[in-house]
Amino acid sequence: MTTAATSALAGPAASEDAPTPGRAPSGRRRRSTLTRGAGIGLGVAMIWFSLLVLIPLIAVVVQAASGGWAAYAAAITSPQTVAALGLTVGHAVLVTLVDIVMGTAIAWVLVRDSFPGKRALEVVIDIPFALPTIVAGLVLLSLYGASSPLGLHWANTSHAVTLAFLFVTLPFVVRTVQPVLMEIEPEVEEAAASLGASRFTVFRLVILPSLVPAITSGAALAFARAISEYGSLVLLSGNLPYSTEVASVRILSFIEGDQLTAAAAVASLLLVVALVVIVGLEIVSRRVARHG
Repeated sequence: MTTAATSALAGPAASEDAPTPGRAPSGRRRRSTLTRGAGIGLGVAMIWFSLLVLIPLIAVVVQAASGGWAAYAAAITSPQTVAALGLTVGHAVLVTLVDIVMGTAIAWVLVRDSFPGKRALEVVIDIPFALPTIVAGLVLLSLYGASSPLGLHWANTSHAVTLAFLFVTLPFVVRTVQPVLMEIEPEVEEAAASLGASRFTVFRLVILPSLVPAITSGAALAFARAISEYGSLVLLSGNLPYSTEVASVRILSFIEGDQLTAAAAVASLLLVVALVVIVGLEIVSRRVARHG
């Protein structure tokens, strides 16, 4: 009997007993392979990360808690703040769902199809990355303001928030899905099709499981970008309380009123919302990847 046949008959039992590369056998503690140079690099990276991200975040949380729970609750439960948070999170979720569908479709077209103007479209997609957000607000205002050439007068309405969020978050899903699509071998799809699978079945069972981690990563980035947007909304939404005021503008109004604790409280709540969404999408991504 050949070695391959023996391995096949052994089945899961043999694979469970044999140690996998990079994984220590059961009962043994894995020894660290971190070299001195890598350790120094890790230390420098952690210090840099702490100075730029971790320490400022901790400072915001400490500032939010400095007034006590009563002050914190009063800041985040005031009617105007609740309206701003609801508008921000609700529109961010809506825009993220739209980005998942449209971003994946645009990435598919850019990878799988050839057409005139493809290179120009590649450049245009990245414009929201490079364009200052206040300029984005001016561009959107010229198209959807009072003198709109399209006849769509959406300035100072909730539609303005959706437009601004869509504009600034468009590239995230496209640019995370596109490289993964480029790495998928066409032979895999051809093999599935030769076995009688329809195009939809090939996409659902072969392509989509490979794309889910990239889609969820792009969605997390898009959601986090949306809930923090400010510049493009200053001109377009009008910042009307209970109507078009988003959370970032509400935080600024607290700061201008010398209410730093209240501003930090709203900021910390946005941080929690972003973390919950990011962790949730990461869990979904890992489960889909595992079952796929």
